[in-house]
Formats: sequence, structure tokens, C-alpha cells
Amino acid sequence: MTPGNVIPSGHKRLAAMVVLRCEQQFLLLRRARPPFVGMYLPVGGKLEPYEDPHSAARREAQEETGLEIPQLRFAGTLTETSPTEYNWMSHIYVADIPWVEPPHCDEGDLTWITFEQLPEIPTPPTDWQVYQYLLRGQPFVFNAIYDEHLNLLHMTEEIEGKPVCR
Repeated sequence: MTPGNVIPSGHKRLAAMVVLRCEQQFLLLRRARPPFVGMYLPVGGKLEPYEDPHSAARREAQEETGLEIPQLRFAGTLTETSPTEYNWMSHIYVADIPWVEPPHCDEGDLTWITFEQLPEIPTPPTDWQVYQYLLRGQPFVFNAIYDEHLNLLHMTEEIEGKPVCR
């Protein structure tokens, strides 16, 4: 690690994301901050020093929604690589929760989105595959490669060894 806990250019940042689900609805965050401003994503964020992914997922979900998440289930990983500063390895969890009025969030607006609405709203290019695998209860290891403008060039599901696309 470099001085001041700065991650060297091109190195992966570690994150934990939580897909909050009530049947076939997802409580998603319309981001107000980069990256992916204006797009809908699961809640989550960076791992703190010495923090494991499961603890980070619980912490981030609570910080962004105010909800205590009693049970998380590991769903898979998403590795995103680009020639820019955008390089992540995210541990993805799912939590089944009862429907609640979307709470206030400093990161953007939380909204319930149905599975049928997902193709119609702005999401990062990898997320459609994540939601499909979650609904099937199928584990995944996604590897996504972007260009310098963060256009998705290709994405592979590495457990099955097959390319996937949106």
C-alpha cells in the first residue's frame, strides 16, 4: 500500500454491494455521486482497512438505508477492469427484506424497482446479468472489461466459462 492509504493507479479497489430484495422488487439507489451518476445500483461501498466483505456489506447497507439487515447471503463477485481509475472487485450479497417506504439516503434516492422495470432504467452495463442470476439463485463470478470511456467491451461468467452480455 502506498503512503496515506492511496491505492496505486490501476489497482483494484475492494467493495461490498447488497441487493435488497422484496420478492421481485429491488430497493436500488439512484446515485448522486460518481461513478455512474443518475444510474440505479445496489447499496454498498468500499471495504475499510481490516474489514471483511460480509461486515462491510452489513455496514454499508445500514449506513445508506438506516435498515438493520438481519441476514445476508453471498451471491457472487464482480470484477471490473478498465484503463482508467475505475477498477473494482465487488462481493455481491442479497438480502430479502420486507417492503418499507424508501428511506432517505445521502448518496442519492432509494427507490423500489421491479424486475420488469430493470431493462427500462439506467443501470451500469453489468447489473442486468447480476439481477438475472440472483433471481435464479445462481452463483456467479463475473469479469467485466471496459474501455477508457467505461463502455463495456466484454463480460464473462467464469464459473461456467461463458461470455454474457446485456
